[in-house]
Amino acid sequence: MIINQEEKFQLVFNALKEKPTEQTMFNKFLEMYADEWKQLKVTFSKFNRSKQFGKTIPLPKPEQSLRKEIRIWLKNHKNG
Repeated sequence: MIINQEEKFQLVFNALKEKPTEQTMFNKFLEMYADEWKQLKVTFSKFNRSKQFGKTIPLPKPEQSLRKEIRIWLKNHKNG
């Protein structure tokens, strides 16, 4: 989970020089918010290590999760 995600996505969107797509937003997010990205990956790997044998809770990989959030954000803001 990203703190102030809505605000950060808006800043990423505003910083883009090219057409905003899922890929360009993703790349720019990694560039602008490297610490948040690192934290997402750390949280994911801690969660994966802590799962008990036989009990799986599907958690999307950080990249998939972030791309999905960007996709949803773009869909909600293209018409606005």
